[in-house]
Amino acid sequence: MNKQELKAVMVRHGDNGGDLAEHLGISRSTFSAKLNENGAEFTQSEIAKIKERYNLGASEIVAIFFSSEVSD
Repeated sequence: MNKQELKAVMVRHGDNGGDLAEHLGISRSTFSAKLNENGAEFTQSEIAKIKERYNLGASEIVAIFFSSEVSD
């Protein structure tokens, strides 16, 4: 996952982790674990909600969630 790209999308839309966590119906700590890939991953339904919230295209979703690069 490319967490820097997801963070950039969030910032462009004026969101922070708490805002997106609330939209996804998960706790801030669960969102943080998923963002930092600490044993948790975003579900397909969560990815769909993120895609809809930020009006992302398929290529953007692939770049964020299915990147072959390892995030920091």
